[in-house]
Amino acid sequence: MSKEHWDNSFSDEDYVYGERENVFIHDMSGIIPEHSKVGCFAEGEGRNAVYLAKLGHDVTSYDQSTIGLEKTKTLAGQNNVNVEAVEIDLTNEKVKTDQFDAAIMVFGHVPKQDQPFLMENMMDSVKSGGYVMFEVYSDDQLNYRTGGPPALDMLYNPADILGWIKNYKCIHFYYGEANRMEGKRHIGQGHVIQAVIKK
Repeated sequence: MSKEHWDNSFSDEDYVYGERENVFIHDMSGIIPEHSKVGCFAEGEGRNAVYLAKLGHDVTSYDQSTIGLEKTKTLAGQNNVNVEAVEIDLTNEKVKTDQFDAAIMVFGHVPKQDQPFLMENMMDSVKSGGYVMFEVYSDDQLNYRTGGPPALDMLYNPADILGWIKNYKCIHFYYGEANRMEGKRHIGQGHVIQAVIKK
């Protein structure tokens, strides 16, 4: 989806996905070593980036939405932390490789043709021995209608994800239902794919 789409999507005064971190990121964040350098991919309005910064990490938030990144900076200020906000199209532009101790992505949905580049971009940004964790909606989410894109082309297939992560140590993989109450855009039971890998 375009920068204009996401700028419009985040233009509401409130935080459309809420201000609290994603449950999966909350539950898995303990695996990230203290004072790590962490990249947050397709991070939108910054809720997960701010949470990780509050844990003491050095956090960079990537998104293509100017408005989303402005809201990230505002939320960081309200929580007395600093988050570096970088505007980038992660499906076309590579971020610096081997720079982070960990990288995360929560519901970073792009067309299927762009998904391999996005995933490689995120995994390449992490140093050897670092961690990558993400949660996305699966193709089955179309049957739930509780959030996420209403198009199969924007959702993820578990076989694709297993192929992308096969060269790394898989610490956690889940494909199934999860309840997400995140602002006004993720409301109720959905169908997700989760992964935590170590490079």
